[in-house]
Amino acid sequence: MDKAIRYPIGEFQYGGLSSAEQCAERLLVFRNHPAELRAAVKGLSESQLDIPHREGGWTVRQIVHHLGDANIHFYCRTKATVTEEKTLIVGFEEDDWIKTPDIEIEVEATLSLLDGLHRRWDAIMSAMKHADYARTFNHSQNGETVLDRQLAYAAWHCRHHTAQINAARKRNGW
Repeated sequence: MDKAIRYPIGEFQYGGLSSAEQCAERLLVFRNHPAELRAAVKGLSESQLDIPHREGGWTVRQIVHHLGDANIHFYCRTKATVTEEKTLIVGFEEDDWIKTPDIEIEVEATLSLLDGLHRRWDAIMSAMKHADYARTFNHSQNGETVLDRQLAYAAWHCRHHTAQINAARKRNGW
């Protein structure tokens, strides 16, 4: 497997608690993500949406819907962590979620969902104090997790999958 195709922006790396400036930059990633994802799939035909972004990978349609699923989880984790003490977060099996019937519907449903979801996420994150990023939650699969790490991963995840779609467009001449 070609790592550059699978990870067009590189693999996720976390360097510890982010600075206030890094958190502000991350907030811009979340604000811009719905529009950037919409631009990445703009003009693609239904048949193009159903082509895997790489050999053995998910289709473009599956990636879009996966981003909806994942970002719902990331948003809920954020909201729970800033409003509750000793938050328990239950993970999800993305490879199982990608097999449900809602993954086959039009991508516009998820693009619209992400528009509203990211506006709500932005409102929460814009009101967060820098100390809130150090709050933790207990993840069912990963144990104690710092919110900052989860948000850094979520921002990388948005950029990662959008880059996969853009790279597939380029490779396929779309």
